[in-house]
Amino acid sequence: MDLHGAPYFFGYGSLVNRATHDYPRASRARVRGWARVWRGTSLRQVAYLSATEAPGVEIEGLIAAVPGGDWAALDARERAYARHPLAMVTHDHPEALSIMIYKVEPHHISTSAAHPILLSYLDTVVQGYLREFGEAGVARFFETTRGWDAGILNDRAAPRYPRAQVTTDRERAMVDAALRDLGL
Repeated sequence: MDLHGAPYFFGYGSLVNRATHDYPRASRARVRGWARVWRGTSLRQVAYLSATEAPGVEIEGLIAAVPGGDWAALDARERAYARHPLAMVTHDHPEALSIMIYKVEPHHISTSAAHPILLSYLDTVVQGYLREFGEAGVARFFETTRGWDAGILNDRAAPRYPRAQVTTDRERAMVDAALRDLGL
C-alpha cells in the first residue's frame, strides 16, 4: 500500500493503544496547543475522551495514516467527533504531513446529566500510554487530561467499552493510584 501523501490523524485516547486498531504507519507524536477532556454528550450516557484547544499544553499520542486516504471508516469509528487540522505536531516522519485531530462536536456536548468515565475505557487508554510512553507518559496523560469530575463507572468485571483490552494487575493498579491522586 502506497501511503506517500496520505492524510494522517492524531490519536490521543484509545487509538494510542495499538491493540485497538491496525492503522498503517502509526508512530509517536506530540501536539502543542491541545489537551484531552472527558465530555458528556447527548449520544450516550458515558463520557467520551475528546480534545480541546489549550494554549501552552502539549499532549502525546500516535499519528497514523488514514487507510487509502479514505476518512469514511475512521469517521464512523469517531462518529461523535469532528476533524480539525493540526499545525503544531512533532513527529519522526521525514516528510511533511497533513494531520487531523478529532474532538467532540459542540452540538453533542451535554452537561445536563451525569456522564461517567468507563473504567474499561480508561484502562485501555492508559495501557496504550504505558506501552508507548512508559510510566512518565501515563503521568503526563493524567496531568494533561481534564474533566475528571465526570466520575468513574467501574465496569471492569463486565466491560462496556467496545475496544476494552485485557489489562494486567500492574496496569490496573497504576490507574487506580492515579485516580486516588485525583480524589476519585
